[in-house]
Amino acid sequence: MGDQAQSQPPDSTAAPPDSNSTPGTEPPSDLSQNPPNASKIPIRPQKIRKLSSYPSLPKRPPPPIDTDGDDSKALIGSKPTATPTTTTTTITTATKPKRRNSSHPSSDLPKFIKPLSALGEISLALQHLRSSDPLIADLIDAHPPPTFDSHQPPFLALTKSILYQQLAYKAGTSVYSRFTTLCGGENGVRPETVLALSTHELKQIGVSARKASYLYDLANKYSTGILSDDLVVRMDDKSLFTLLSMVKGIGSWSVHMFMIFSLHRPDVLPVSDLGVRKGVQLLYGLEELPRPSQMDQLCEKWRPYRSVGAWYMWRLVEGKGSQADGAAAAALVQPLQQIEQQQQTQQQHQLQMLDNINGGVGNYG
Repeated sequence: MGDQAQSQPPDSTAAPPDSNSTPGTEPPSDLSQNPPNASKIPIRPQKIRKLSSYPSLPKRPPPPIDTDGDDSKALIGSKPTATPTTTTTTITTATKPKRRNSSHPSSDLPKFIKPLSALGEISLALQHLRSSDPLIADLIDAHPPPTFDSHQPPFLALTKSILYQQLAYKAGTSVYSRFTTLCGGENGVRPETVLALSTHELKQIGVSARKASYLYDLANKYSTGILSDDLVVRMDDKSLFTLLSMVKGIGSWSVHMFMIFSLHRPDVLPVSDLGVRKGVQLLYGLEELPRPSQMDQLCEKWRPYRSVGAWYMWRLVEGKGSQADGAAAAALVQPLQQIEQQQQTQQQHQLQMLDNINGGVGNYG
């Protein structure tokens, strides 16, 4: 058995000894005789040479994307291209003007306009009305220029407006006089003084419980800082109208009258005032009394002096009032019935204060 194992012939597949090999060293690997992937060995050195010869690539057009999955060609070809950077810069430049435009509305914020009591403002207003609306020029020639010379503090003027509500002019004057005496004079009419008065004290001078609640609400808004004389004077028309309308007992008509005759704001249009609406109807020869929603469009040309235009509408109705017959007076009263009762009495009182307007306007109520 042992001899048979020793007598086995050598493996015929074994490589013969290398004639150049040195004794004691291992024979070289047989990969050169039978390489595992001989077909790909020549390609790899070529790819290495292409990577090492990168400086010569810009002379040729960028190669297409390699379809065999090798991204090296695509990366080499895309490196000289600066398209992403150029696109990003263009987009950033295009969006900057839009961002600047978003701040433009700040230029549309309300700007300070001189009151009508300022020197020269009435002359500018009349000049503007003459040029913008020739129909009102005859009214300007027929009447003296308006004057706005009331300079009461805003809190006192608002308090006075509340006290005169639903009262004839003489009765309102009597109540107001007793009220100022109770406060220690007009200079003593302050929020803290009004809050210190009891409803019983107010009732004794002719102030109803409802009006007392209006006075307390106004004084409370002043005491808590929601309102102040300085804030009222500096606030723009739209914001002021919104804030004052929140006070109990002060409606849109009262706010408009306060803005015109106490603050002397030049561009206030009392769209719900019957006298102004009737004046617009007469001025433009309208068949029907314009609705409040139509007044802005009809009087747009008067901007920014609509307060003065409204003043001349009162003068126009005043002059036509003595000539109005019964039918005209009835036509004047009928639209007024659609307005709230409180606003009717407020309007009557204010028209009495404005040179005791009578005639067609004075008959309603």
